[in-house]
Amino acid sequence: MFDDFPPVRVYAPAGLYEDLLAYLVRRLLENGANSSFVNRLYDEELAPEAIVSDPIEISLARTSSTLPTPELLYGPDRPNSAGCDLASQTALGRFSALLSERADMPEPQAADPASGEIDAWVKTAAEAQPAWNALGGRRRANLLRTAADALEQGRNEFFRVLAGEAGKTVDDAVAEVREAVDFMRYYARQAERDFESPMAQDGPTGESNDLSLHGRGVFVCISPWNFPLAIFLGQVSAALLAGNAVLAKPAEQTPRIAKLAVDLLHSTGVPADVLQLVAGAGDVGAALVNHPRIAGVAFTGGTDTAARIQSALAGKSNRPIVPFIAETGGQNVMVADSSALIEQTTDDAIRSAFLSAGQRCSALRVLCVQDEVADTLLESIRGAATELTIGDPHDPSTDIGPIIDQPSLDRIQAHIERMRSLGCEVWTGGRLNESLEGPYIRPHIIELESLAQLEGECFGPVMHVLRFDAADLAGLVDSINRLEFGLTLGVQSRIDARVNEVIARARVGNIYVNRDMVGAVVGVQPFGGMGLSGTGPKAGGPHYLHRFAVEKTITINTTAKGGNVELLRSVAIDAPT
Repeated sequence: MFDDFPPVRVYAPAGLYEDLLAYLVRRLLENGANSSFVNRLYDEELAPEAIVSDPIEISLARTSSTLPTPELLYGPDRPNSAGCDLASQTALGRFSALLSERADMPEPQAADPASGEIDAWVKTAAEAQPAWNALGGRRRANLLRTAADALEQGRNEFFRVLAGEAGKTVDDAVAEVREAVDFMRYYARQAERDFESPMAQDGPTGESNDLSLHGRGVFVCISPWNFPLAIFLGQVSAALLAGNAVLAKPAEQTPRIAKLAVDLLHSTGVPADVLQLVAGAGDVGAALVNHPRIAGVAFTGGTDTAARIQSALAGKSNRPIVPFIAETGGQNVMVADSSALIEQTTDDAIRSAFLSAGQRCSALRVLCVQDEVADTLLESIRGAATELTIGDPHDPSTDIGPIIDQPSLDRIQAHIERMRSLGCEVWTGGRLNESLEGPYIRPHIIELESLAQLEGECFGPVMHVLRFDAADLAGLVDSINRLEFGLTLGVQSRIDARVNEVIARARVGNIYVNRDMVGAVVGVQPFGGMGLSGTGPKAGGPHYLHRFAVEKTITINTTAKGGNVELLRSVAIDAPT
């Protein structure tokens, strides 16, 4: 009778205990679920057709009409930025051909603070700002939306410059262009909503009360080299959309990318007098910040530089009090307890600490691992890090590109040697062609005895590891808080009570649970820290744009023109008939 049975495949999993235990649990959960085939097979009330129906077809029938397509993920009035299928060999081949055409564009001339140029630029911007502010939120938003579309359509040129000047890998270049597009579209929607018309306020009859938002004047935007397009355009577009004129000061390592972005904005309708590029080193930024006609400063960069800017702004008694929006670095920690999934934590730690060569303000700096799983997790992370390829960012197979410049590499190497001198165990991994010229470095893992061994942030692919006792989780979080940084924090745990304890206790701006801790998405994960990590409000969030504006309240006694029509109308409606 078995001759009539269809072929059946029988398989038995093989592997180590720690692998098979998780597999067994998953199978038990699946087979024990009410929706499982095994459970439904013995349900006498179910028809055979229902048992053998295709679950994928059922799912598609239920959800296809309600789930938004990727482009409409954020609604019809804010298109999602376009991505690239980097899993496709065809797409990677196109990238390889594209990046082989190295970008060749001149570097913008650096400003001379002693020449009087900055005075002239500030004067020009201040004279142009009132007309730009008078355009209103909707017209400014339309211009920035046009710029976002143009950036998306012309992204290939930006990919080349990002790889050549900033050392961005293919993945990082694509992500950066997308973030820049998202910033412009997100802030444009806010500007259209909040800056176009006054907002009527509730109040008594007989008067009108309106609140309106306007540009402050001339804003200085100082951006970093690690996100030379996304952060640059995020700051600049927010300041412009709020009605300000902008003097944009990029990092001295990446002026070409900034020049390309400013040229794009000018070509799509932003007046040249309203947006001016001011290239140069730190002395140029200092001259801009100290100018008496500056109405605000937006800065992303090092904590020490932010402190100097803050002191400069506060120390001038002959100028108005101006806002300072700062996003700085962090001593970012990921806490992994004994319930964390080893494979997931490995992937998240590798991505957070080593990709982008660790040159993200949000990057993982210290991995705190519960004693019971520390050896297993570290073995997994070392194995994964060994497979990373360090090399030319123009090569699509590269995982980790170069450090931005030789002085930055020297600081990273000096930190590693200091940790060795303290007796810390240092591990090095990854595949690096030693004949490759440039500021390249392999991923490093350094075991600590205490967080007190750290002195500031090491801005590169260096992961420190600290083991902890589960009973001292609260003390661990307190020690993290004592570092005074508060940018990002990762938590790897499947115990909700433990996750909630960490979230409640940590003084950190962005907390990520059971995922990597980099790559905040505009409008989804508003980004910014507290303490030494920044002033707020968060970039890509609902409160950011308003910090670039002044508020004006207009109260009008409407009865002064003769009677209260609104009150008379109310009396007439309420009168007996």
